[in-house]
Amino acid sequence: MAETARADNPTGPKSQPVVVKKYANRRLYNTESSSYVTLEDLAQMVRNGRDFVVYDAKSGEDITRSVLTQIIVEEESKGSNLLPEGFLRQLIGFYGGSLQTVLPSYLEHAMSGFSRQQEQMKRTMETTVGGLFPSFEEMGKQNMAMLERAMSLFSPFRPPGETENLREENERLKAELAALQRRG
Repeated sequence: MAETARADNPTGPKSQPVVVKKYANRRLYNTESSSYVTLEDLAQMVRNGRDFVVYDAKSGEDITRSVLTQIIVEEESKGSNLLPEGFLRQLIGFYGGSLQTVLPSYLEHAMSGFSRQQEQMKRTMETTVGGLFPSFEEMGKQNMAMLERAMSLFSPFRPPGETENLREENERLKAELAALQRRG
């Protein structure tokens, strides 16, 4: 699946949303990949910044909002409790009230601001910490190399000839040490 710029990234290019059709048997069909998908697949598309719209296959009605809500319910039922109970109660309380028309744009604006701050903080940390310390990947490589060297010292199974080479090296070093001691 091709990834595009996040929807909340105003500087990245936007592509056409993937069209997903929902059939009466509750199956979701991704018209871009010509394959059936699950709610988890759609959730991953959201995480990857890939936009999609969901249409009822029979009526043609846009049901994207209800599918996104289903994804949230799925995630919440897995124990990934992102939405606090108090928030959910307040949200339900706004339905039918005078602020019902204002709340969606306010929440969208607040989430966009939160996402921008998160990205800015991530870039700041990478710039600040990245200049002071090597990357975690580089540190991992160095640690693995050091561990492999240490383990090779204790390995009872050495390639043929390596033990003899080590003995010869050891004897050579002893001879050099003895020569240095005689001089000194």
